[in-house]
Amino acid sequence: MHEGITPFAPAGTGVDRGMPAVRPVPDRLAPRLSILDSYMLRQLLLALVATTGALVTLIWLTQSLHFVSLVVGRGLSLRVFLELTSLLIPSFIAVILPITTFVVVQFIYQRLGTDRELTVMQAAGLSPAMMARPGLACAAIATAACLVLNVWIVPVSYHAFRQYEFQIRNRMAAFLVQDGVFTQVSDNMTVYIRARDKDGTLHGIMVEDDRTPGAEATILAEEGNLVIMNDQPRVVLFNGSRQEIDSHTGRLNVLTFTRNTIDLSSPHSAHTRLPDANELPISQLLHPDMRLYSRRDESKMFIEAWRRLSTPFCAFSFAMIGLVGAMGGSYSRQASILRPVLAILTVVAVQALTLLVQNLASRNLQLMPLMWVCTIGPGVICAVILFWPELRADREARAVAGGTRP
Repeated sequence: MHEGITPFAPAGTGVDRGMPAVRPVPDRLAPRLSILDSYMLRQLLLALVATTGALVTLIWLTQSLHFVSLVVGRGLSLRVFLELTSLLIPSFIAVILPITTFVVVQFIYQRLGTDRELTVMQAAGLSPAMMARPGLACAAIATAACLVLNVWIVPVSYHAFRQYEFQIRNRMAAFLVQDGVFTQVSDNMTVYIRARDKDGTLHGIMVEDDRTPGAEATILAEEGNLVIMNDQPRVVLFNGSRQEIDSHTGRLNVLTFTRNTIDLSSPHSAHTRLPDANELPISQLLHPDMRLYSRRDESKMFIEAWRRLSTPFCAFSFAMIGLVGAMGGSYSRQASILRPVLAILTVVAVQALTLLVQNLASRNLQLMPLMWVCTIGPGVICAVILFWPELRADREARAVAGGTRP
């Protein structure tokens, strides 16, 4: 007997003598996956891992181009580059996973339909709910993974990324100086060098130092070297001058030197940084310390917390849209092309509506419940479209069976 099918006594035997033939009712709630479920789920998960990995790698390569300058011509090692950019991978996965879930579910079920495997399953007595179980299991796994990423992994990795980037740009600012470019080392210091030799010697150096209010200075030097002393970036200048305008008299004071050392770090040595909403855990987003943040920031934190909790369910809704696009309606050549296109347009519309609602909710917090409606609502609607005819047929069959039973 096929696993997952509830048996019925043959018509005309025992108490069912004279009872009309009733379609077998699939055991949709069976906790164990059948061999067919395992076969389909394995295909879905393998395709999900491969597709997500390929897209995340592509996005990582694209975004990493912004940090290539840290390696090429600026002195940082390849290890630092990989460590820095790899911290962004969890955030890429969290964004891509719902979309790849839709793509995988749509593709696998569409291929099964094109190869008439779904038709064979229906002929074997499997209902739409039974055939959709592997897709639902894949959607549940993707939703759980997105929830773990959004709630825990992404904030931790993004906070580490911002801290690492802050450390590089403040404590290793010397490596960020590029020849032929006015480089803003900090908010109140700009450095320009005309050329750089292979051994690191700098030529034609100009430093605009505004760190001391009322004593802004312009420093010029023929040559110099970048060094790290006590874990702070410094530039050693040779044969130059320091020019200041006296704020009281308005006179230009010029001081020449043969050797001078300038600290490129901030005068306050700001090693601490106030994290933004994307870095904070859920507990701090829902209960922010208002001594550090403003009222405007509080609303942003609430929206970020609700976004992290609601957007993982887009994986469920997108998977349901894919299932309806692949299994809804009867098979035909035109429908096999039209339904996937409509499914893709629906996913795009849901994604755009979700972003619109998040933007509106950031201005009016009373609209925050709509974020849940946009992420879960499409999946519930698709589930009704796909499973309601079967549930209604089963209920009518049970009603007929109960009414004719002696």
